[in-house]
Amino acid sequence: MKTPKTVPEVKLSWEISADEITAILAGSHSNPFAVLGVHQAGDAFVARCFIPGAEEVTAMTLNGGVIGELKQLHADGFFAGPVSLTRLQPVRYRARRGDAEWAVTDPYSFGPVLGPMDDYFAREGSHLRLFDKMGAHLIHHDGAQGMHFAVWAPNAQRVSVVGDFNNWDGRRHVMRLRADSGIWEIFAPDVPIGVAYKFEIRGHDGVLLPLKADPFARRSELRPKTASVAAAELEQVWEDEAHLKHWRETDKRRQPISIYEVHAASWQRRQDGTMLSWDELASSLIPYCVDMGFTHIEFLPITEHPYDPSWGYQTTGLYAPTARFGEPEGFARFVNGCHKVGIGVILDWVPAHFPTDEHGLGWFDGTALYEHEDPRKGFHPDWNTAIYNFGRTEVVSYLVNNALYWAEKFHLDGLRVDAVASMLYLDYSRKHGEWIPNEYGGNENLEAVRFLQDLNIRIYGQHPNVMTIAEESTSWPKVSQPVHEGGLGFGFKWNMGFMHDTLSYMKRDPVHRRHHHNELTFGLLYAYSENFVLPLSHDEVVHGKGSLIAKMPGDDWQKFANLRAYYAYMWGYPGKKLLFMGQEFAQWSEWSEAKSLDWNLLQYRMHEGMRRLVRDLNFTYRSKPALHERDCEGDGFEWLVADDGENSVFAWLRKAPGQKPIAVITNFTPVYRENYSIRLPSAGRWREILNTDADIYGGSGKGNGGRVQAVDAGGDITCSITLPPLATIMLEPEN
Repeated sequence: MKTPKTVPEVKLSWEISADEITAILAGSHSNPFAVLGVHQAGDAFVARCFIPGAEEVTAMTLNGGVIGELKQLHADGFFAGPVSLTRLQPVRYRARRGDAEWAVTDPYSFGPVLGPMDDYFAREGSHLRLFDKMGAHLIHHDGAQGMHFAVWAPNAQRVSVVGDFNNWDGRRHVMRLRADSGIWEIFAPDVPIGVAYKFEIRGHDGVLLPLKADPFARRSELRPKTASVAAAELEQVWEDEAHLKHWRETDKRRQPISIYEVHAASWQRRQDGTMLSWDELASSLIPYCVDMGFTHIEFLPITEHPYDPSWGYQTTGLYAPTARFGEPEGFARFVNGCHKVGIGVILDWVPAHFPTDEHGLGWFDGTALYEHEDPRKGFHPDWNTAIYNFGRTEVVSYLVNNALYWAEKFHLDGLRVDAVASMLYLDYSRKHGEWIPNEYGGNENLEAVRFLQDLNIRIYGQHPNVMTIAEESTSWPKVSQPVHEGGLGFGFKWNMGFMHDTLSYMKRDPVHRRHHHNELTFGLLYAYSENFVLPLSHDEVVHGKGSLIAKMPGDDWQKFANLRAYYAYMWGYPGKKLLFMGQEFAQWSEWSEAKSLDWNLLQYRMHEGMRRLVRDLNFTYRSKPALHERDCEGDGFEWLVADDGENSVFAWLRKAPGQKPIAVITNFTPVYRENYSIRLPSAGRWREILNTDADIYGGSGKGNGGRVQAVDAGGDITCSITLPPLATIMLEPEN
């Protein structure tokens, strides 16, 4: 043991009142930094510490030099005494109890990590790198390595970080309040990566709240545990510059986008029924999507959530990839693997609401902090969840930063924003008297509008390779128009009208479809009012709705024929494409999040035929510019047959400047039609590039032998074609 240096006589300067000691021991002191740690007393310095279980304490410098023996002022572990220092600096203690000896680096002897500019920008709501400041980060600070913790709780009386490193004792690491921003912070030396932690918060009324998970946690425990986990900074060698450059420099509206919507927990499972890891998913899902021709994978929310049947839409950890599939680095490897083969990754993102689990954001500091206090604006009656307070700058900043976090740290290609309609309308799912009008007396949530506009401005400004997609089910104007033109600023919007109208039509017996012809023609009246994605999503195959194949009328052969014709109709229709997993091979059963898809069905001809069709549709859509370059512009579409309701036939032309046009013709009846006359834009031979009735897809093999001839009959160019039963064909001029 080193001999202590001579300690100057400091009378009473290191002593402290019994009330303050009691407050420290009880964990009720509002500012322990004013008591604990190293403090100057005249020309000398004193140290005070609280180390439960210690009987003796020696103070040392960080490099091990002894600077004083502290006196025990309370048997529960409160020590104080003069120390031989020439300046304020961090210290370490050697604590002893009997034969046991351990070292404790004093967190209260370190200065703050955050600065006044962090306070200013956080309070203003303009801080765009909060994810690097808030939560838990391993850093070097004042000569020591440890974990910096920061959390926003402006109305709390006291906040502590608790975890495995301090035996979940809220008295040990009480945090420093930054009054200008309401952020509490502490540097906890020697705390390693991988420890579980939460925040212990005493509300403004002194009541101790349930332990709270970290809103900015980048990793969480696996359910049913709910603690946050101190994570290392994400390290990934990205190999995707070519992929990012392509999407950064192209007009996404004129690119082929065919999205495979996936629930990561149930696409496939191990033989024992457990979920695959990200690396296991990468080895099977990525090659499958490459082979199938999809351009993007869209995951149902993968942010941390406590309840599997919520599918991730009730998230308690917006910054943490769920522990169900392994560590966050695994997801980064998955995205990198997708990008290396040209597949984009879109994440379902839920800024509309959050669950009321006690460890989550609800009443976080004893007040309605993240949510509205008034339940008419802060509670969602459909989902029993809390609604974010979009009028609070710190809440908006929290959400915007989260979007930027996924784009920057995980190189995501897109965010599909869930439940936008519920955000836009103050009276969404509410009866008269259950909602509060805006300042102009209307039902528009102007605060949410400003949030969505700010979100899109920030995302497209910092990450132009990323696209945002709104799930918005109403006729709110200009959802996908620029903010400077009065729009919400999204890149795309789900076309819910297309989905509802076409499925309503397809469910009908073909004999009755003639009476509902307008259900399919009506959509073209608004097809270019937004930049649309055509969604056949998970929402259509759950809650008793059955699968897509089960919705089709007729016997089994007709069901498959109907669905094949419908898919090709959709792939030929203007708009980007989205198909939920399992529907590409016509899974019979309704989707369940608790088990794998029914991959065994691919051994059967009709199901394998459906998969082949979707594959060929994707590659046809991608390889034919006329089918995608003008998805969002009216000059890319021309009706050929719009009024043949009697025969339930639809035909149109897809066009793009300088490209061969594609004729899309659908016969939605089981009647085999020969010598059907149709107008085409040019004479000569047209090649049949796709026929959903082909034998390879499970059809009857009827068609046009691969080619048709269009002739000029006195200025009208017509073609006599064969329309297979319940089928869609696509024609392209040979020259």
